[in-house]
Amino acid sequence: MSGGTPAPATTTEQTADQPRANAILKEIVNGNVLITVLAVLLALLIGGVLIALTNEDVQTAAGYFFSRPQDTLLAVWNAVSGAYVALFQGSIYNFRRDDFLTAIRPLTDTLTYAAPLIVAGLGVGLAFRVGMFNIGGRGQMLIAAAAAGWVGFSFHLPWGIHLIVAVIAGIVGGALWAGIVGLLKARTGAHEVILTIMLNYVAFYLVAYMLRTPGLLQAPDQVNPKSPPMLETAIFPPLLGPAYKLHVGFIIVILATVFVWWLLNRSSLGFRFRAVGENPNAARVAGMDVKNIYVYAMLVSGGLLGLAGVMQVLGTVPTGFSSGIDAGIGFDAITVALLGRSKPWGIFAAGVLFGAFKAGGYAMQASQGVPVDVVTIVQSLIVLFIAAPPLVRAIFFLPDGSRRRRRTTPIVTKEVEAK
Repeated sequence: MSGGTPAPATTTEQTADQPRANAILKEIVNGNVLITVLAVLLALLIGGVLIALTNEDVQTAAGYFFSRPQDTLLAVWNAVSGAYVALFQGSIYNFRRDDFLTAIRPLTDTLTYAAPLIVAGLGVGLAFRVGMFNIGGRGQMLIAAAAAGWVGFSFHLPWGIHLIVAVIAGIVGGALWAGIVGLLKARTGAHEVILTIMLNYVAFYLVAYMLRTPGLLQAPDQVNPKSPPMLETAIFPPLLGPAYKLHVGFIIVILATVFVWWLLNRSSLGFRFRAVGENPNAARVAGMDVKNIYVYAMLVSGGLLGLAGVMQVLGTVPTGFSSGIDAGIGFDAITVALLGRSKPWGIFAAGVLFGAFKAGGYAMQASQGVPVDVVTIVQSLIVLFIAAPPLVRAIFFLPDGSRRRRRTTPIVTKEVEAK
């Protein structure tokens, strides 16, 4: 027996310490459905309070509240119910129309608005699952829109082939722009948040320059920074006929959702994505090339966000685009990914919800005079509550289920003396 002194037993927790950013992402992603539903309901409730406070009839009735309180309560009910009924009619089904095909048109508008939100949310959510904050959706969408738009108005190709080439060009453009971030993070350790923010500005000013330069993206004989309209062969054909805005791009969105679900849950690459997102150090010890995983994740994420840019330029605004073609979707995608808990089908549902907010918000403003900014406030509140599950639990007096699920069973290791 050797004369060495045995090493003392060491105790480590079952769950290793994670970087703070990864811990926040895991808390958001692993939240349950009940918290998500309650967060939406809370946001709608607070939105109703704002609608009532800004309504002129409510303000007038509040002036004599103590003499006739029922007038104030009735005015509040009429204001809030009228606004949300208008939101429903503008986004789902307008029961005031005479025929079904006309009444269902708001739903098709909702799906049209939801299409780029869903695919962009898939890109952001996939990056979240790898433990990365891809907030460069705006830049990736702009580069993709520029690439797809250039192919869309410059090339004269047969129908079908032209659309496919334009879509591929946009996806590749977005993937390469995001791949720069993954490569720099992998090789230099630079933080992806800083990189994506800076590349957003680079993409914006680059596209703005090309839109002001004849021979690049600017339309001929055009003074304004705007591209030529897309050729008919490069435009997404309507899905339900010319009377509806919904186009074939929504089918591509469904296929993209299925692809991301398969990638994350059924492929070996998806397993490595999730492993790195859970604990990059453990993944590295297991033999995974974490640096390459970051690059692959940003390429796929950027490609999905690029597809959102393609939806805009070849589907939503095929008459020519400007530097505002992203329409804030790159940042709204973060909200959609958070609300969907970074799960593909959860993101799909969240995108449809936010598409309904966008479609119904305009109807609510037109018919009830409610500022469309109220919808934006509701969306922001949803993010607030989703990002703070303990706040939602405290408001509804819900137990903290994570304490029951989390077990801190110690692992005791001993160094055995050499015989």
